[in-house]
Amino acid sequence: MDANNTSRRDFLVNTGAGLSAAALAGFVPGLTSSSAEAATFVDPLAPKPPQFPAKAKAVIWLHMNGAPSTLDLYDYKPDLIKLAGQEVPASFLKGIKTSTQGGVGKIKATNRTWKQYGQSGAWFSDWLPNLAKRADDIAFIKSSVTVGATHNISILKLNTGDVVPGRPALGAWVTYALGSNNADLPAYVVLSSGGRGLEGGSVNYGSGFLPAVYQGTPFRLGDSPILNLDRPELTTAAQQRDNLDLLKKLNEHHATRYPDDTELQARIRSYELAYRMETTAPEAVDLSKESDATKELYGIGEKETNDYGTNLLRARRLIERGVRFVHVVSGEANGVRDWDAHNDIEKNHSAQAKAVDKPIAALLADLKAHGLLESTLVVWTSEFGRTSYGQSGTGRDHNPWGYTQWFAGGGSAAGTTYGATDAIGLQIADKNQAVDTYDVHATLLQLLGLDHLKTIFINKGRSERPTVVFGKVIKELIA
Repeated sequence: MDANNTSRRDFLVNTGAGLSAAALAGFVPGLTSSSAEAATFVDPLAPKPPQFPAKAKAVIWLHMNGAPSTLDLYDYKPDLIKLAGQEVPASFLKGIKTSTQGGVGKIKATNRTWKQYGQSGAWFSDWLPNLAKRADDIAFIKSSVTVGATHNISILKLNTGDVVPGRPALGAWVTYALGSNNADLPAYVVLSSGGRGLEGGSVNYGSGFLPAVYQGTPFRLGDSPILNLDRPELTTAAQQRDNLDLLKKLNEHHATRYPDDTELQARIRSYELAYRMETTAPEAVDLSKESDATKELYGIGEKETNDYGTNLLRARRLIERGVRFVHVVSGEANGVRDWDAHNDIEKNHSAQAKAVDKPIAALLADLKAHGLLESTLVVWTSEFGRTSYGQSGTGRDHNPWGYTQWFAGGGSAAGTTYGATDAIGLQIADKNQAVDTYDVHATLLQLLGLDHLKTIFINKGRSERPTVVFGKVIKELIA
């Protein structure tokens, strides 16, 4: 009886594994449907070809945590000054079904000085003097919209495409579809400058229902980017290798009993990756070999820009070494923890803009100097924008109805602007040009040589894709 049960169980497990491999072969880019070939597909992070010729090979995802007011950065609206202090005309509120946290206040002027830059004539405020010089590298999206007006929900949607935890982050989808170009570093790295970090935590860079090997790996600031990576002081290299070999054998034996346990498979791989990263990870983020001029370019060594500049220079070094997706989260700046300016927007945004302006401009210039901007897509993004009406007299509330994001490099349409907001920057001017999170994801994937409709993973019998059941490619953003 036991033998029969074992045989039946083995049959079901082996059959299930075979079906899983066949399904995987049918939908992973670059993998054929032959079961024999599927069986040889061992490393889930091996480089895989895109579905069609790609313009970009890697992504640096710059999340401005807390939601900046793009009305005070990129979206010049003279009517904000003309109508300042007045009630918002009803015509501008049409279609808004729910108010934000503080209700609708009076129109608040922008106190910035504005100027047009580059051949594109893009508007920048005096809060971004360095980035303004890179105007012709940027493709602006000035008709961005999203769902929700709370940080946790909208950040989750920004990173995973859904407001409910459990879906893979965009970086996980990219590494699932394309693999990695460096077996000695994580394919997907998350860098943070402190403060509130990512609202909602690791679900924003997790693998969701994808195999766990595709989740993001957080790197911290300092000389030891990954906790517990260094070999214990009293353990020799030979002892460590022997321990890892034994652990690998035990885990592989266990894995034969549970072939569909992706957490176990990811754990086996992570031990070996961690062993290799003892030397590769510190080297990848070691800035001592960078020139003084480069470090000065990023603002490293300056109080306001040191942390964010360090992360962006590390991002360039990681991309240079074959990391596929680097997710950089802005953080604390001069005592201000993020861009969430419900009060005293002048103090908040002055500090935050000072922290990111010089480093981001440096990143674009440095990528170009290294011949990497053409193949690296840089995305400046946030969970939502901020309102044209004030809050608490000195701040602005959350705005999911119309705000600015941008692409640079990676085959994007440099020096262009897509969409616009209304005369006071509260809602998008043309609903047909709305760019939701799903559309940003779809367009990013397109630049990487991936069709968001055909990048599929079978989860519990259901075909899942990065953009859920939404998304369209914004062709005007592609060069």
